[in-house]
Amino acid sequence: MRLDKYLKVSRIIKRRTVANDACDTEHVEVNGKRAKASYDVKVNDVIAITFGDRTLRFRVLNVQEHAGKADAASLYEVLDAEE
Repeated sequence: MRLDKYLKVSRIIKRRTVANDACDTEHVEVNGKRAKASYDVKVNDVIAITFGDRTLRFRVLNVQEHAGKADAASLYEVLDAEE
């Protein structure tokens, strides 16, 4: 699954276009490297997203095409949030 779609399905970022823009402006890293929106997300990838001064890091636990609101949080595990 594409990175921008994963960020939307997991509800980390609410809109796919916003997720795509975050990738294009180099605010998203996967396994320590800048990632494009077309990156193919795999289980155990570590994704870091920078929002201003904050960085959110999480590990991918599951990749699903669709996830309900209740199931979205089970797709990833938050590692740390730095400020």
